[in-house]
Amino acid sequence: MIAKTGITIALTAILATPAFAGTIQRKPFGQMPDGTAVEAITLANTKGMKATILTLGASVQSVVTPDRTGKPGDVVLGYDDLAGYIAKPNYFGATVGRVANRIAKGRFTLDGKEYQTPVNDGPNALHGGTKGFDKVVWTVVSATGGAKPSVTLRYVSPDGDQGYPGTLTATATYSLDDAGNLAVDYGATTDKPTVVNLSNHTYWNLDGEGSVAGAMGLKMMIPAAAYTPTDATAIPTGEMRPVAGTPFDFRTPTAIGLRVRDGRDEQLRFGRGYDHNWVITKAKPKAMQLMARVEDPITGRVMEVLSDQPGLQFYSGNFLDGTIAGKSGHIYREGDAIVLEPQMFPDTPNHPAFGSVRLDPGQTYENHIVFRFSAR
Repeated sequence: MIAKTGITIALTAILATPAFAGTIQRKPFGQMPDGTAVEAITLANTKGMKATILTLGASVQSVVTPDRTGKPGDVVLGYDDLAGYIAKPNYFGATVGRVANRIAKGRFTLDGKEYQTPVNDGPNALHGGTKGFDKVVWTVVSATGGAKPSVTLRYVSPDGDQGYPGTLTATATYSLDDAGNLAVDYGATTDKPTVVNLSNHTYWNLDGEGSVAGAMGLKMMIPAAAYTPTDATAIPTGEMRPVAGTPFDFRTPTAIGLRVRDGRDEQLRFGRGYDHNWVITKAKPKAMQLMARVEDPITGRVMEVLSDQPGLQFYSGNFLDGTIAGKSGHIYREGDAIVLEPQMFPDTPNHPAFGSVRLDPGQTYENHIVFRFSAR
């Protein structure tokens, strides 16, 4: 059950102040079936950029950013109301966890004990199980305006939640500055050994949400020399395969749709397109690094993704099948958006060579992500 927040929300609360400072606006966004209130928090800078965050799933509902002519446009897929997020969530904009991505057969071993999480993606567990962090309502811890408006959300996942050990206290802080940086800072602590791998699952289309052109014309660069190929169920084989000479080589800016339909590549057949992890570094880096750069030739919008994680899961929207009507009634089709998720590698609990997603009491898990927007 989702605990009721007991928060009384003013119809509109603007928490900002000095002239030329960013603002933050809080509004109700509906109620969950059990009556829990969901809130929408909009961060705005002074350059015409806005980001709206939902307490449901600590999700990005909207990012409005100018194109090269200064015209603002929403570049995030999702819904205008809560009903859509409940009926067909599809991880739109969501914080995914406890363990983002896939765990083979939903099983992992920790300190000699095997744990079973619900399988919800064929034979495997995906994004935390049947009721991951995307499907719960987070609590607003703080919301402040000023030069860098921000909101911090918290969710306490009880011991045994979805089969995971330990009571995990997770936080997600979103902030927006005048340089066009939308930062997402994840943190977590636990009271007993567990596994954690949080990430953000926003669907991006720099041409604009619902655009006729879709996202396959976007040019993308990923500075990775290798990726982790998978079996037919999207579980990594353990290999780190060079991207050179394959459709997975994005080391120079390349149109996403140029090779996505290349059926000669078994990996593209397995994923019905791109749904793979790129190896930015083999081990967790000590500082933020560029994970990807995406540019829209039509609008001139540019998005750079930076993080302190070693892997980047790139998903080309392969399962958007035209059955979802999103914002303003737009039909979302295959290839209408892309997802870029900085994180540890998929199925890391079952691949020691990939590193570790273990978290012990006294430690703090962190994943720092920046989505940097500009136009040229």
